[in-house]
Amino acid sequence: MLLSVIVPTYNEEENIQLFYDTVSPILNDITNDWEILFVNDGSIDKSAELIMGLREKDNRICLINLSRNYGSYSAISAGFLHARGDAIACISCDLQDPPELIKDFVTHWQAGADIAWGVRATRSDPGLKSFYANTFYWILKRFIWRDFPEGGMDYGLFDRRIIDTFNKIPVRNTIPFLTIYDMGFRQVQIPYHRRDRRFGYGKWTFARRVKSAVDVLLDFSFLPIRTISLLGYMISFLSFVYAFVVIINRVFFGLGDVGWPSLAVIILFLGGLQLVVLGVIGEYLWRVAEQVRERPRFLIMDMVGVESGTPSENQAEDYIPHAKHMS
Repeated sequence: MLLSVIVPTYNEEENIQLFYDTVSPILNDITNDWEILFVNDGSIDKSAELIMGLREKDNRICLINLSRNYGSYSAISAGFLHARGDAIACISCDLQDPPELIKDFVTHWQAGADIAWGVRATRSDPGLKSFYANTFYWILKRFIWRDFPEGGMDYGLFDRRIIDTFNKIPVRNTIPFLTIYDMGFRQVQIPYHRRDRRFGYGKWTFARRVKSAVDVLLDFSFLPIRTISLLGYMISFLSFVYAFVVIINRVFFGLGDVGWPSLAVIILFLGGLQLVVLGVIGEYLWRVAEQVRERPRFLIMDMVGVESGTPSENQAEDYIPHAKHMS
């Protein structure tokens, strides 16, 4: 049975040869029938050339070139769409996630798990980056999935039917791993330590991190819109209380000169609140518009060693459970 490994790649020329030298022996220990599918996400360095050099020596190396930089999640989605394996793993090219864990993933998959996650128990990322990540995953665990792992995960192995099901979901602004996590099915979690990057630098900017956090909250939680509703109810209640106090003071105590500063503060507060509400509603409307327009999440410029079209289009619906083993 075929094992596919998807590797989103953006300006990783320093890591590609090391990645192949590290991962290919691990895959050979599992099975001889494997493919590594590099998805070149609009790299402007020699990443594509180096991948093609690897393919000249090993035709199990495949390449998808996207037309521009769409982001790692779009690259992963492109890989999911064209991976041919019965089991599909996804790992970053920088080797911060230990590739030897793939053996454990396959073992759990053969035992019947549909999804095997590598869960970050500890990490060597810089302090500020760790703070952003931990805050993001705390929000997910607190407001969306109560059983979500505290360290998060974006590394794992998935059964063919999981990927076929994911490929049929038309959502565009989402994180593939969280969409898969939300599916349910039989999942196992394997803790590991996230390593330091040996070469290059991370491509995730602060703006991309914020966008991903907003995407997840809007896609998987009613928290933003529910918070606005509760805030509206609270302000309305306080307004009635304040009006009652003003009437009592005016009628019984002859007081009523509140002054312009208080009025200005109230107007500015309500005006700012209205802008926040409009912004949240605008985020929802923009996502609806994106979904209606059906613009592609990515455009593929060319492919090498990859079959066109979606493999096993109807396999998710016609899936019959079977014993899993690797030749």
